[in-house]
Amino acid sequence: MMQLTAFKNTIDFLKHAKVIAALSVLLTIASVVCLGTKGINWGLDFTGGTVVELEFSKPAELNALRDNLTADSVKGAVVQNFGSTRDILVRLQAKEGFKSDVQVTEVMAAAQKLDPSVVQKRVEFVGPQVGKELAEQGGLAVLVALICILIYVSFRFEWRLAAGAVASLAHDVILTLGVFSLLQLEFDLTVLAGVLTVVGYSLNDTIVVYDRVRENFLKMRKATAYEVINASITQTMSRTIITTGTTLITVVALFLKGGTMIHGFATALLMGILFGTYSSIYVASYMAYKLGVNREHMMPVEVEKEGADQPSIMP
Repeated sequence: MMQLTAFKNTIDFLKHAKVIAALSVLLTIASVVCLGTKGINWGLDFTGGTVVELEFSKPAELNALRDNLTADSVKGAVVQNFGSTRDILVRLQAKEGFKSDVQVTEVMAAAQKLDPSVVQKRVEFVGPQVGKELAEQGGLAVLVALICILIYVSFRFEWRLAAGAVASLAHDVILTLGVFSLLQLEFDLTVLAGVLTVVGYSLNDTIVVYDRVRENFLKMRKATAYEVINASITQTMSRTIITTGTTLITVVALFLKGGTMIHGFATALLMGILFGTYSSIYVASYMAYKLGVNREHMMPVEVEKEGADQPSIMP
């Protein structure tokens, strides 16, 4: 009777797992190809350069300002709105032979041609050497995080489950980076923070499912691995929907209204949450199933007591 109740409302998630897993493999390959061909649009945090924030007395024409930036020191500058049509952000790559002060002067001269009342609100400079160090340390931070997670999951779960969790994490990170490469979105330190957040979020969702899988393997003794995994995903789905839904409300608000400074961070979180939610089912759980996880793998190891093999001396 208990067995029937356990399967009464179970959803067959693994029914379409093969097709969705194949799609995930194709998306991962496409992301790797895109990263290899188009690369990543590194922000000034990693390349070095100067950021100049300007405030105009009236809505500014971005194209007109770009046309005025003709000097060699400011060629290729990125000009964009920063919160409003009167606030402009100019991003300048570091160029050999030109000091930051010269670049700022050229930007102000170009802006004053459009509006003599323009105000320089902020100037930030990142040296090329500092940017290179940040890029190296950022990549090392992601690598160390993944290695620590691999060690943690390997100790906590059976290796088949650990392999599924690591594959899911790699899938989420690669697809998120692939989106940034495809759209050539700027990748700065805030985006790196978003990627690290995605790693933690994706792992948390996978661990919740795995905990229920381990419990159900011990409870549903007559069930197959296919049935146990489907039941476990179904039982945790309400938690997943609530957690993902409430998180998405905040992330979407940041994406739409958070402004330019955290737009990349919000984009990384948005992509990571969407990828991470389905990968916990169709990458992590399905991979563990294909690797042959079963009830015997979840059983605790029996420790033989000393003297257990000796004959009893009691009459």
